[in-house]
Amino acid sequence: MELIELYQKITEYGEICDHCLGRMVAKRSYGLSNDMRGKGIRIAAALTLNKPYKGQEGPCWICGDFFKTTEAWADRVIQAFSGISGRTFVIGSKVPPLMSESEEMVWSDLGLSDPEPLKSEINREVGKLVAAKSDLVGDTKNPDLIAVLNISDNTIEVQIRPVFLYGRYFKYQRGIPQTHWACRACRGAGCEICGGTGKQYLDSVEELIGAPLLPIFKAERVTLHGAGREDIDAVMIGSGRPFILEIADPKIRDADPKTLEDIINAHNSGRVGVTDIRWSTRSEVETLKNHKGHKKYRILVDIDGSIPDTTLHSAVQQLSGAIIHQRTPTRVAHRRADKVRERGVLDFRYTGKEGKDFVLEVTGEAGLYIKELISGDQGRTTPSLTEVLNTPARVIRLDVIHVEGIDQVKSHGTT
Repeated sequence: MELIELYQKITEYGEICDHCLGRMVAKRSYGLSNDMRGKGIRIAAALTLNKPYKGQEGPCWICGDFFKTTEAWADRVIQAFSGISGRTFVIGSKVPPLMSESEEMVWSDLGLSDPEPLKSEINREVGKLVAAKSDLVGDTKNPDLIAVLNISDNTIEVQIRPVFLYGRYFKYQRGIPQTHWACRACRGAGCEICGGTGKQYLDSVEELIGAPLLPIFKAERVTLHGAGREDIDAVMIGSGRPFILEIADPKIRDADPKTLEDIINAHNSGRVGVTDIRWSTRSEVETLKNHKGHKKYRILVDIDGSIPDTTLHSAVQQLSGAIIHQRTPTRVAHRRADKVRERGVLDFRYTGKEGKDFVLEVTGEAGLYIKELISGDQGRTTPSLTEVLNTPARVIRLDVIHVEGIDQVKSHGTT
């Protein structure tokens, strides 16, 4: 459709502002703002039709003259961002359905293929003004701050990009889960069983690490993403377990990682600790979750009867390097799919005794159930130490002493 004919048909719908008029052909030219395109179309129509130039004479029937208010919106965004640490931002918007439907009706009726949505221009024009009036820099890919303009409600919602910290944690005290557990009875609401706390356990590694950081970052909450998890009755010692802590809605974004590490350790002396704290990213969370690192355990095992050391040495050598078939253990069957998994034992050693019990060290693939490797779980895990010895054996203490992390894989040059 020729430009002048298009102009005539568009103006038949009602009064329209230069922004909305220019947006109808936004993709036909570059280097121009939509209001410049709109003015140009009006001038071309006046020259071609030999008629007086006619500008907008009433409220725009599509946007309701929104673009006369962009500066006020920009000022409000800057005010909404005040007191929040951030260097980059992006503007989003929620446009009233009637506005979207109005312009889409024109696109459909006239078969337009070059328009730009109203929402896109609102985001861009308000964003340009925010950048001009502040020290913030627009960034559509990874902004620290997001301001969502709700045009219908005349409100602004501020969203803050989380910050992420990578590190390794130690758990020195048994009976602490890795992450928050809601009370099984009340599901977090608070009841007599949980003493009104809403928790199955009073503390978690996640909460203990996060507690001293919340006031530093002026944040709402933290989420711990771990490279696997140890049993609640196990300790995590040795090199520590890799984790990434996601800190949500931080009003402050800058801090010294080493200082944060010292604060966490001082706050949790004797219970949990951290090391190797550094900044991380959301993408690294996925890498951490998908990485299947090897794990090494030191376990104290009780074996029925009297077992000669030579017999035990022979049994662990038989299991070292073996592929273990493990049906979902009885103790976790209520929350895991019932299937058989194959996992490898990379190394298995007998290292000594504590009283009448035996100290063993096992290095296994991610997902290997260590307690069941020893007990056999009534035949659900095979082979097992119980099966090889033909004598019941059970873990009475389990310590995780090494978890391979993504940092080690990178340094080895492997994937």
